[in-house]
Amino acid sequence: MSIPFPFSAIVAQDEMKLAILIAAVDARVGGVLIFGDRGTGKSTAVRALAALLPKMRTVSGCRYGCDPAQPFCAEAPCAARQAGKSALLPVPVVDLPLGATEDRVVGALDIEKALTQGTRSFEPGLLARANRGFLYIDEVNLLEDHLVDLLIDVAASGENVVEREGLSVRHPSRFVLVGSGNPEEGELRPQLLDRFGLAVDVKTPTDLATRVEVVKRRDAFERDPVAFTALWKKDEDKTRRRLVAAREQLADVAVPDSALQRCAELCMALGTDGLRGELTVMRAARALAALEDSATVGDAQIRRVAKPALRHRLRRDPLDDTDASVRVDRVLGELFPDRAA
Repeated sequence: MSIPFPFSAIVAQDEMKLAILIAAVDARVGGVLIFGDRGTGKSTAVRALAALLPKMRTVSGCRYGCDPAQPFCAEAPCAARQAGKSALLPVPVVDLPLGATEDRVVGALDIEKALTQGTRSFEPGLLARANRGFLYIDEVNLLEDHLVDLLIDVAASGENVVEREGLSVRHPSRFVLVGSGNPEEGELRPQLLDRFGLAVDVKTPTDLATRVEVVKRRDAFERDPVAFTALWKKDEDKTRRRLVAAREQLADVAVPDSALQRCAELCMALGTDGLRGELTVMRAARALAALEDSATVGDAQIRRVAKPALRHRLRRDPLDDTDASVRVDRVLGELFPDRAA
């Protein structure tokens, strides 16, 4: 099993790392879209997250990674649940390849059992494996339309429904959707774009010292992954403890009416459609407050999450080709004049 690059050792790209941590604290934020240049650490950061996350408790032998505290299971009666045993397993981070078939994604008839035993049995797909974890799509803007439609439905409902070959299966599939891609290779469909809570732009570092440090760390890791990982273990453990504490504290973080008003004012000034923008800003700000061990959401948290939460929700103005991040900064400067943008 390959050793992932330590999350804490990723140089710069602070907005990307923060967005991933926020999504890990509160899955209701809605996932992360990471767009930018090739070779800027997009896939490295996502794979590093798998090693950083604390293990989750599951029903032993359950094919869907079900939570023992939740009654719902796709298989009724569920032999694994009836056994009454549970286990701690790593949080799944599942890759969805661009060339995956629909059967591979949603699941299908188990052909081997059908031929050898003459019984119809469901073989779970990637959506089952990703339940309670992360579903990662590299080059998400190149994903085929029929898979995009499928993901939109499952991401919205939290369930995967399969009706085919005489099978009728409904199983939980709640995951944090993480997508990465290069904008030069095409845009994302608006329907899927709207399903991502946070959107992050990553760029190639222009600072000489930063570029040198990236190369040094990557080279050291490739020469001796075990020694390099051990060198960063203390930082990884610290980040993991911070993440666990934030999850536990999240429900106790207060969101005062003044903060909700700020979120609404911000979205109204930017002209975002619907209310998903306000909800995302509020949820992301609350998760950030938990990460910072703050009991209340304030202007500081709202400012930090505004760009990743709203830059991909802005309408295009044919008379104004200003970058979305600049537009958000401009409105932040107007609403928060007491602080620098």
